[in-house]
Formats: sequence, structure tokens, C-alpha cells
Amino acid sequence: MSKRLAVLESMIQKGSKDPFAWYALAMEYAGADRIDDALRTYTSLRDMDPNYVPQYLMCGQMLVKAGRVDAGRAWLEEGVTRARAKGDSHALSEIQSALSALDD
Repeated sequence: MSKRLAVLESMIQKGSKDPFAWYALAMEYAGADRIDDALRTYTSLRDMDPNYVPQYLMCGQMLVKAGRVDAGRAWLEEGVTRARAKGDSHALSEIQSALSALDD
């Protein structure tokens, strides 16, 4: 286990509500091909802070790469809605691009 992963898991286990810590933990799991752990972490983050827009792109892309295209599309579509509501045009563009790639 990487030191970064251990530190992030410790932060979460101690009750951190910092969305970036949860996001970083999910990214670490995804990078280690621990897709189910990453998905659980992204889902917990979404429940805790649904307006943390970067999670939708990263989780959606991870799921698509893992062959879970329908689930990935659902995350990306929710990300479009959240990015629009937040006025985050950069994230909106990235998420829409990822969605478009699914239809190619």
C-alpha cells in the first residue's frame, strides 16, 4: 500500500469531511485498479457533497474504462447537471466531451 493511500484512508477513518480528501482517496483506489473501493468512495463523496463537480468526470471515466459504460454515463450526465448549476463551464466542457466520446 502506498504511503499516500494510507494517509488518505487514515484521514477518512478519522472522520474527515474534506471533499478533496475523499476525492483523492477515490483517485488513489482507481489508480490501483480498486474500482469497487473507488466507486464506494466516490458515492460517499457524492452523498456528502453532491456539488463537488470533479468527482463526476473522474468516476464516470473510471467506470467506462472498467467496462461499466451505463454506470459511467449516469455519473457523467449527473456531472453535466451539477456543473451547469454551479456555472463551472470548464468542467461542463470536459464532462460533455467525455460523454460525446461514448457515442463515437
